Amino acid sequence: MSDPDWNLYRAFLAVLTEGSLSAAARDLGLTQPTLGRQVAELERGLGVALFTRSPQGLKPTDAALDLAPHARAMAGAASAMARAASGAGNTARGIVRITASEIIGAEVLPRVLAAYRPLHPGVVVELSLDNQQQDLLRGAADIAVRMVRPTQDALVARRLGDTHLGLYAHRRYVEANGAPITLDALRDHALVGFDKGTPFLRGLVQHVPLPPGGFAFRADSDLAQLAAVRAGFGIGFIQHGVARRDLDLIPVCPGQIGFDLPVWLVMHEDLRATLRMRTMFDHLAEGLAAFLATSGA
Repeated sequence: MSDPDWNLYRAFLAVLTEGSLSAAARDLGLTQPTLGRQVAELERGLGVALFTRSPQGLKPTDAALDLAPHARAMAGAASAMARAASGAGNTARGIVRITASEIIGAEVLPRVLAAYRPLHPGVVVELSLDNQQQDLLRGAADIAVRMVRPTQDALVARRLGDTHLGLYAHRRYVEANGAPITLDALRDHALVGFDKGTPFLRGLVQHVPLPPGGFAFRADSDLAQLAAVRAGFGIGFIQHGVARRDLDLIPVCPGQIGFDLPVWLVMHEDLRATLRMRTMFDHLAEGLAAFLATSGA
């Protein structure tokens, strides 16, 4: 059996991600019949069925689920190869793909990257917002901003400091509902927090006196939580460096509760020799360190 070409795996991944041929075809810019033929060709080449039809769309088979991590690794490698080729030469040109958490990626990095642009206008930035750790060794990204210590070998990692979080409410909320003076008084207020959350967040919330009904606004998106606080919905945790940029965000129970997250900047050690990667890494380190200096408790 000859190896199926990459385009067939790309079609498979698109259908797996989107859940239907029509959505996957739009994502890849193909017609639905063309995409269907590519998936069918991959199934013939592998000798297995990859999808079954269900009322909810196309459901992946066990064979598809087994194949998925390998196909994603191929996608990461293909993307990394394209980025590497984009910057051939000794000038700071080409693509740099950065991954960061939602808040850092949306609230902090745009300002830092805007200052980088005039210095190296030939560099194209790809920014992926993801609270999960993307695998740099598989080419998912070139540089990562992480809130946990990296554990993989072959990575260059620099700890930049800690970002500190505290409770905040918008001025509109405080004017309408008052501000709690003690943590126990939080039980009488609308709190903004997570829906499913993580073990870390569930452990954290044990220290917060919640109202009987729990959080009044629940979302697993950090950006949605931040937007709810800014809209005056209730009280929530925000990084001090982010909150202090908005004079309408008022600290709640300052000094009584908070938590810290370490901030690491990471890239694959093989990328240090690439000019655009090296200049971006150093620039991000400097810009993020300046932000962390404003995020003290």
